[in-house]
Parts: sequence; C-alpha cells; structure tokens
Amino acid sequence: MLNAAEAVMDMHAKDDAERQRNRAQLYDEPASAGRAGDDLRVGQGVLMATAGCGSHSAAIVDRSGATIAPAQTLTAVEWTRTLDDTSTASVTISPDGDCCERLGEVRAWRHRLVIWRDGEFVWDGPILRPEWTSDGLEIQAADIAAILDRRVPHQSVDFGGDSDLADIAAWLIEDGYAPADPGHEVQIVAPAGVRGARSYTRDVGQTGDHLRELAEAGIDYTVVGHTIVLLPETHTVSLGQLTDMDLPAGLTVVEDGAALATRIIVAGDEEADVMGEVGDIDEYYGLLERYVQQNSIPDRPSAEAAARALLRSSRSVPVWLDSAQVTLSPDAPVNVSRLVPGWCLDVTSTATCRVLSQRLKIVGVRVREAGGTAGQPGSESVQVQLAATGAEAGS
Repeated sequence: MLNAAEAVMDMHAKDDAERQRNRAQLYDEPASAGRAGDDLRVGQGVLMATAGCGSHSAAIVDRSGATIAPAQTLTAVEWTRTLDDTSTASVTISPDGDCCERLGEVRAWRHRLVIWRDGEFVWDGPILRPEWTSDGLEIQAADIAAILDRRVPHQSVDFGGDSDLADIAAWLIEDGYAPADPGHEVQIVAPAGVRGARSYTRDVGQTGDHLRELAEAGIDYTVVGHTIVLLPETHTVSLGQLTDMDLPAGLTVVEDGAALATRIIVAGDEEADVMGEVGDIDEYYGLLERYVQQNSIPDRPSAEAAARALLRSSRSVPVWLDSAQVTLSPDAPVNVSRLVPGWCLDVTSTATCRVLSQRLKIVGVRVREAGGTAGQPGSESVQVQLAATGAEAGS
C-alpha cells in the first residue's frame, strides 16, 4: 500500500516547467509567462474576442493517432463542456465518395471524435455510439473522463489528513489512466484549499465515482480536449462580461432551492463509524439538513472538512442563469473556444424581475451547428449555464 507521500511524489514526476508547457498548450499563452497556476492572462486574452459565428470540422481518429476518416460533410455538430462531470459531443456525417467505406469501419471505444471550431481544437473524446443510417453516420461521444468510469483504483493508498484535495484528485486521475493511457494531461490551477484524509483500495469502486465524490467536497474539475483541469471551488477568475444585449432572445434566472442546506452531515468509513457535521438552524431559512456518504473518508476531521466545504457552497440558495433556450449574440465579448467551466463571467441583467449584477461561474457550455452542407456552413448557437460561485455561496 502506498502512503500519501509516496503517492504525491509519484504523481509529481513531471517538473514545473513541463506543467507550464501543458498550460501553454491549453490556453495558447507563452510557456515562459508567469508561474504555474497563475491564469489571469487567460481572462485578459478572452476579453479582446467576440463569440462570432463559428464553423466546425471534425475527424475520426484511431487510438494509435491515425486518422480513420475526416468528416467531410457535417450536417449537424454539438459539443459541450461540463463542470464536475463528463461532457458529450455528437456529429452527423454525410458520406462523400469513398468516405462511406471508411465510415463503416468506425468502432465504439476504439476510435475518438475530434472537433475544431474555426480551425481551433475544442473537443476530443472516445466514440460511444456510432449509428449508421441511409443518410450517413451519427456519432455520440464523451470526453476522456468517461474512461475513468471504466477504470478502478490500481493501487491501495492512504492519504493523510493534511492532503489537499487537488493532489488526491490528480493521483486518482493518473492512477486511473496509468495501465493504458489514452493520452491525457492534468492541470492544477491552484490547490483546493480543502484538506483531509482519503483511503482507496485496489479494485474497489470506479475511479470516476471517486473523482465526483471529491468534487462534492471542495474541488472542481472540467475536461478541455485531453486535459483535465483541477481548480478550487472558490476560483473566481472572469473570462468576460455579459449584458442583456449579449442575450438578445432573453434568458432565465432560477433560484435552485433544492441545493440549499443549513446543516451537513458527512458519513465516512462505515466500519470505523466515521461522522462529521457542521451547521445548524438558519435564522432566515430554518433547518434544512443533508446527509452525504463518502466511504473513502477514514477519520472525523476529514469528514468535518468535507462537510464545511459542502456547507459553504449550499448555505445560500444558488442563483442560476440559463441560456439553454437562447444563444449568445455573435457580438458577445467572449471567446467561445475558451469558455471553460470553473471560470466566471460578469453578468448584468435587468431583463427579468430578478435583477442581476454579479460574477457567476460557468457550469455548462453547449455549442451547436446545424443545417450545414458540403458547400455551406450551418447556423451556430452557443448556450451557457452560470451559477453562483463557491466564494459567493459562502459569503
């Protein structure tokens, strides 16, 4: 069994210079600029861009890296990015010439779907469901986090109570991919700032489920291409500003009362009878209690730390801004390819009775292009879903 020190040393085999190069690849920033984790330049760069009207291209790629078939005629494209979960993408390809024979060779899990927007790489992941029709090929795919739902811990490890959740999450990812790595990078933007012990047993539980459990306790993650980004729940760097002019068809503002809690109980290792709780009756809302089971937590202090993190993000009713039924204006001052969940947008809206003027976290992005032909691109729509940041929820 590995101890925490051995696990973290193994995980940090790459040096700081290589981590900076990984960040540069993800965000197109100079590899020599700033220290690892300092992503302020990302927001500054995005403010100079506009959403525009994008056109997509795609390719089907083998595990070996060889291109199986380019998607020469795309009649529909959709790709998403999601906070703390697996994102999806889909394309509909109309065969052209001898392309039909190659499209017939596409296989689930063996091949990947890669998507570009205006020539810029935006999405990559394994194909889960190819469907052939008389009109062509429809592909459903998921990002590389889906592979972690088909992996288990390959070593038993105990992380001590002083372990940051970002280091634990990074170890889970590296261990999960290690036996047959599909090609991935891990970017730690900053430590989670939440510490606690965790224990994992070889071959017990799916790695993806373990990672989602950590995301409940004070860390966020998202997938961009082949990079899994880890960042603190309180991360509040802005990528731009939105007003009602940038959402010309309107928007929906929602208070999600189902997410509210004033007292959190976290149960850890059942055999050790581990339990941690924080919170009490709230003067405004009364008493709303939530029970969470996380068997990987081996001691009470770690259970209490997880409960504090959960309470911080759930003790006030989250406000959601959803453009799921409308699209961003092409003139919106954001770079669509760099809309990454976990980062924020500053939103000012008086379009509804609930007036908003605050920084909101991106929790979901959905980009669609439909109606394309061999000689004409389709029409694009860009939707974003935003929620109160962890910092605001805890204020």
